[in-house]
Order: sequence, then C-alpha cells, then structure tokens
Amino acid sequence: MKRALFICSRNRLRSPTAEQVFANWPDVETDSAGLASDAAVPLSSEQLAWASIVFVMEKSHRSRLSSRFRKYLNGKRIICLDIPDDYEYMQPELVELLEAKAARFLR
Repeated sequence: MKRALFICSRNRLRSPTAEQVFANWPDVETDSAGLASDAAVPLSSEQLAWASIVFVMEKSHRSRLSSRFRKYLNGKRIICLDIPDDYEYMQPELVELLEAKAARFLR
C-alpha cells in the first residue's frame, strides 16, 4: 500500500485535487495539506509520519518542507511535480497534469 501525501500552499486547489484524483486508485491511500499558516489543512508531523511518498507542487514547497519539517523527512521520497498555482479545484487541465506527472510514482 502506498500512502501518498500531496502538499501545496493553502490546501485549497492543487493538493485537494490530487488527493481526490488518486483516492480510488488500487493500493493507494491519499491525504493532502498546505504549508501556509492559513491552509485549509495545515501540514502536520503526523501526516508526514503516515506518508510513504510525499508530493509537493513547487520547488518552493520542497524548500519550506525541508526547513520546517526536516526531522520528519528521514527516508521519505519527496517528488516535486512542478505544477504552478494556476488552476481551480478539479479543473480538467489540472487533473490531466497530475495524472501525467504523479501516476507513474503510484503504480
């Protein structure tokens, strides 16, 4: 079972979309969070402990994740999807990008 954690800034558009897109995949569990102080679901150390693979949407998220949660990332695979904050929740173009960029890591 792969436990995929998707992280963006405010956990309102990109990471919740990713969580939803991959939620019904076989042998995949999903969760999402944001790194901003006003995130809908702020990232917690418990979420990082749960995850077997962590996806961030931008390089800046990887940097913030590493600086704020370094001690919880030991041995975690962190994948940057390079998806800018240009999409709405469940926008078809965003879904297509997520499937193109993340799916191979979840098969």
